[in-house]
Amino acid sequence: MLYNNSLKLLTMTALLAMVVSCAPTYEKAKIDMVWPLPPDEPRIKYVDTIRSTLDVGMKTGAADVLFGGEQTQAMTKPYGVAVDSKGVIYVTDPGRVFVFDLHNKSYGFIGMDPGQGKLAFPIGIAASADGRLYVTDVSQDRVFVYRENKYIAAVGQKGEFEGPSGVAVDDMRGLVYVADAKKHHVIVYSSKDYAKIRTIGVRGTAEGEFNYPTNIALDAEGKVYVVDSGNFRVQIFDAEGKFLRAMGKLGDTPGSLARPKGIAVDSEGHIYVVDTAFANIQIFDKEGNLLLAVGGHGDPPGKFWLPAGMAIDHQDRLYVVDQYPGVVQIFQYLGEKWRKAGVASEGQGTKEKGPEKK
Repeated sequence: MLYNNSLKLLTMTALLAMVVSCAPTYEKAKIDMVWPLPPDEPRIKYVDTIRSTLDVGMKTGAADVLFGGEQTQAMTKPYGVAVDSKGVIYVTDPGRVFVFDLHNKSYGFIGMDPGQGKLAFPIGIAASADGRLYVTDVSQDRVFVYRENKYIAAVGQKGEFEGPSGVAVDDMRGLVYVADAKKHHVIVYSSKDYAKIRTIGVRGTAEGEFNYPTNIALDAEGKVYVVDSGNFRVQIFDAEGKFLRAMGKLGDTPGSLARPKGIAVDSEGHIYVVDTAFANIQIFDKEGNLLLAVGGHGDPPGKFWLPAGMAIDHQDRLYVVDQYPGVVQIFQYLGEKWRKAGVASEGQGTKEKGPEKK
């Protein structure tokens, strides 16, 4: 009996040692990738890729591998992405929203609890400064609101939406914008009581009219950028809903749009448009002139297959969702904020700093 127990112990020890030696550490190789290529001054830099809950930085322990434990959760077909003021990343995925906190190396989920707020097919997502998270569900035709990962309210009346997709929040003016792709308009609500304020647009091709509007972004001045996907353009409105101008046209040349989806604006007013057909991000100036294209067809990092939603945080980091293979790629705009952060870091004794101005 003693021999059998000793043999079991030795076998278990050997197995544990083998598992420890084979257990993945998930350390990522450093990738130096910038756009444009040298000798031009770099403007966009690749930072990281999030594929699953392993990418928050937690390591799988040997006991978990050997005896079982919490399983790795990978995104299946993500679409939208948002980043809150604390840098927490939220990604919509069928039946749930992934929550990635890279700073605290933790993760979670939203919308999986039964009852009100349970998600079916979330698409658009936006985070407000006061900690609320707005999520559009195209399957249920609702816009749900969460706080601290729990459902608290719904925007709009039942039956008001037919295809809610993009959503954006104007914290300064207390407004919530929701694009309805099937009704071909944008509805504006109060973020205070979720009351409907106005509707922007009808179906059509003229200025201020839409054909399957999808994603929405705001700039620091409160201007509204709507991806008018069926008209192959981006329409820009002021904070009162007045049409200002449009940019983009159908084509296969740089600066044209074929299947525009995600959109975001950085702190300097540059406009970023994700195009699924081109599998890239096109970056425009305030007047709509093309400055740079990032990506192309291929495997990440730095390339895409089915790019969709995107977001930009307060540090001008870019988050771009690729529906296949189901990842979020993170980039850094090497602009003024990045340079200032580099100077501050250098003053604290670190080696990181931004590129010198020419």
